[in-house]
This record gives sequence, structure tokens and C-alpha cells, in this order.
Amino acid sequence: MTLLDSRARVGAVAEINPVAKLGAAALIAVPLVFTLDVVSAAVALALELVLIPFAGLGWREFWARTWPVWLAAPLTGVTIALYGQASGQVYVEWLAVRVSEGSLLLAAATTLRVLAIALPSVVLFVTVDPTDLADGLAQVLKLPARFVLGALAGLRMVGLFLDDWRALELARRARGVADRGRIRRFVGMAFALLVLSIRRGAKLATAMEARGFGAPGPRTWARESRFGAREFLLLAIGAAIAAVAVGAAIAAGTWNLILGPG
Repeated sequence: MTLLDSRARVGAVAEINPVAKLGAAALIAVPLVFTLDVVSAAVALALELVLIPFAGLGWREFWARTWPVWLAAPLTGVTIALYGQASGQVYVEWLAVRVSEGSLLLAAATTLRVLAIALPSVVLFVTVDPTDLADGLAQVLKLPARFVLGALAGLRMVGLFLDDWRALELARRARGVADRGRIRRFVGMAFALLVLSIRRGAKLATAMEARGFGAPGPRTWARESRFGAREFLLLAIGAAIAAVAVGAAIAAGTWNLILGPG
């Protein structure tokens, strides 16, 4: 199983090292996490939307991959608008609901910030293969090979877990025990899947140990993980987006450091 289908592995960023994609997403996200204002989030989002077509995703693929983000961001904004900290003129007040000028501004900033942080992450990682990511983490970032390979093996098991869940559901239906009691059925299937997962994990650990995955000393890798000009360019683009967004917020006087003292 991969994180994408073969149709998505095209475009300018498809062959870039996953470590660079991870770094670019982090460079964009970190400044936006430390502030909550409309200007920085709006500027970052606008720059991202200009660059997203170069990622190689068709618009149909783009909407199919990112629709949860477009759904979650407005819902988050609505929650902030209704229950966020009130300030300025109050427009609606009923029980715990208080919609004010400040809460609406905060809701807009939150919605834009969610979009600005999540969209580049989804677009960049939709073209990431788990094996390529593991190679990059171990060879470029020098993370412990045992940890990286264990995480890769666990990620590869996700597809099997889904298949096991479907098989358990079909088996219970064939035995006539899945027609009622949804909560009880879910708990029973979850416990059965847990037992299967523990058994499969033990077998996988034994097999990997027998093949020398836990041996001490430096490892060799079947594929070299390269980090070159394209990767540095992507990191530079991520840093530029963050710098322009922060600079615009400071220039507009809206910069709001939410993790500072007080």
C-alpha cells in the first residue's frame, strides 16, 4: 500500500525527497502556529494557491484529496465565532453563544490559518511513498534505522487492518450476529482486530529480527535517498512564504503572538 495512487505521481514535486516536503510544510506551519491574525494566514494561503497548480495534481484530484480540509476549516471558524472570546460590539447573545466583532475576526483568522497550514501539507504529502519517506528519514535526517523501519512496517500494515475489518464484518454477517446491537458489534470487532494485530505484529517482529533488521552497526540501503538542488529550492519556497506572511502581518500591525508572555 502507498499513500497515493499512481496517477498522482506526476508533476514538479512528485520526485522531490519527502524530507524536503516535510521541511517545507514545517517552515510554513510553524510561524502560523505562533500567531493568530487574518493577514499572515491570508497572505500565506494566497501564495500557496498560486503555487499549488505546479504540484502536478489535477483539479479533480486536488478537490478529492483536500475536501476534508475545506470542510473542517469553516466548521472550526463557526465554533470560534459562536463560543470564542468576545470583544468589541456584540451582535448576538444567547445562553453560551456570544457573537461579537472580536469573535468573528478570530473565526476568520482561525479558518484561514487552518487552510494555510493543512493545504500545503496535504498537497505535498499526497505524492509521498512510505518507502521513500523511510529512506529519507534514515539517510538524510539520520534517524535510527530500527525506529524508521519499524514505523514503515507499521504503516504498511494499515491496508491489512482495513482488509481484516471487512473480513470480520462479512464473517459476522454470514453467522447472523451482525444484524443488531451496533455498539456491541463494534466492540467485539475491535477486540478481534486487536488480537489479530498483536499476533501479526509479533510475527512481523520475529521475521524482521530474523532478517537482521535489528542488527547493530550501520545499515546499507537498497535505494539512495538524494537531497539536492530541487529539495533546497522547495525549502526556500516554504521559507519565503512564511517570511512574506509574517512580514505582511507585522507591516499591517496585525501580528498577534499567541505564545508570548501574558
